Amino acid sequence: MSNIVRTKLEAYASGQTMPKKRSTRSKKSKKVEQEQKPSIKVVDKIETISIEEKNNVIFKPNAGPQTDFLAAGEREVLYGGSAGGGKSYAMLADPLRYMGHPSFSGLLLRHTTEELRELIYKSQEIYPRIWSGIKWSERKMQWVAPSGARLWMSYLDRDDDVLRYQGLAFSWIGFDELTQWATPFAWNYMRSRLRSTAHDLPIFMRATTNPGGRGHHWVKKMFIDPAPYGKKFDATDIETGEALRYPTGHAKAGTALFKRRFIPARLSDNPYLAEQGDYEAMLLSLPEQQRRQLLDGDWDIKEGAAFTEFDRNIHIVEPYRIPNNWVKFRACDYGYGSKSGVLWFAVSPSEQLIVYRELYVGKVLAADLADRIIELEAEDGGMRYGVLDSSLWHKRGDTGPSLAEQMIMRGCRWRPSDRSKGSRVSGKNEIHRRLQVDEFTEEPRLVFFNNCTNITSQLPALPIDKKNPEDIDTHSEDHLYDALRYGIMSRPRFSVFDYDPMGRPSSGMPVADSTFGY
Repeated sequence: MSNIVRTKLEAYASGQTMPKKRSTRSKKSKKVEQEQKPSIKVVDKIETISIEEKNNVIFKPNAGPQTDFLAAGEREVLYGGSAGGGKSYAMLADPLRYMGHPSFSGLLLRHTTEELRELIYKSQEIYPRIWSGIKWSERKMQWVAPSGARLWMSYLDRDDDVLRYQGLAFSWIGFDELTQWATPFAWNYMRSRLRSTAHDLPIFMRATTNPGGRGHHWVKKMFIDPAPYGKKFDATDIETGEALRYPTGHAKAGTALFKRRFIPARLSDNPYLAEQGDYEAMLLSLPEQQRRQLLDGDWDIKEGAAFTEFDRNIHIVEPYRIPNNWVKFRACDYGYGSKSGVLWFAVSPSEQLIVYRELYVGKVLAADLADRIIELEAEDGGMRYGVLDSSLWHKRGDTGPSLAEQMIMRGCRWRPSDRSKGSRVSGKNEIHRRLQVDEFTEEPRLVFFNNCTNITSQLPALPIDKKNPEDIDTHSEDHLYDALRYGIMSRPRFSVFDYDPMGRPSSGMPVADSTFGY
């Protein structure tokens, strides 16, 4: 939200008028301008309808995510999370900022006509009370302001429905309940309809939704996985994960095409529902998966997920400086035709494992990957060891070094991972154990820095193998998972109950193993 708009809203909220400026415009122009101003006070927090007649306030939004959504300057913004956070009303309020601009053309979409009707009813309740003279056309399904600004309200049920908007242009496009679209096709196509000929009219795409639904996976990959909640980031290709940038030869070559941002919604953001308690009680009564999605706004829970213990509120932490005396090591699952995943670990004095860096790349030669790894480790202060998929020691042909040997020859040293019978199940079980909160330290035994966005998005999405519930489905995106498993299983662990100061044999795992180099 611009400073000018913010100032106006604050002025409206306090009942003040804006400072008058000298103008040579005609009385007719001034009269039109007056008609375009909101006829009712607006608070600079645009949320749920709380009709407080005494104060003549229609929108009384709450500080926090709802205000952040309306103030966001990024090209594409998703406002989502728990149910009851006031997302739909925030979506209705967002285009109102531009209804005084004669060049404004907006489009608000729902998936079906039935769902669209609900939005129309809500808009009919509030729009005429905010903009004097605004009119609804049932035939055209649009709002028209005295300024000439237009807001269409329509549906987009099938991918072919996008053809209805061919040749049209909009400066603002909103998708309400985005995960109801099974694929990103409609979102991507409608981006091509986004343009403005007025220099003072920005172009935006906005969306609201809850976790779950047919489009959960692609929405999560587009908005949730690339960056920590609430932080803007360069828009990425959801297939490759690479930032979208202007091509070579362009005047802006190398710079990001535009920014995205995800703003989480919580039931507590809406005191009108949260304070009643009835709605919260209803959400608490739901089965675990639905409860975590709709009450907690948990994007990482899904039916059939292998690691339901994962909780980004617990297992994702802000990066911090790792002391030089902590053990550091790496683990890698290499693949040229698919992806190569590398994870870097640090071991705290309490034996907590911290995944502090990741590398996830495709179509890279083993020797080149080794060079990348060495470059990234330049300031790590030494790496104790590395664990690599043992299959890379297999010879490719009659002569020449193996892929593992090629990497070692570049100075990137490894030892083979455990691929013995039962190692996959053992590794999965150890990840489960590490994700649990330790009863003594009251911390999980495994955490991830929030810049490791690929592993923290892939881990909770991994499905259980339906044929073997003790393992994950190997057809899923599991390269970083395998690296995580290699790394965790390489780390000897012990319990204080296994320690004997007299040096007598212990029934538990040894405190150290010279084979591992520490």
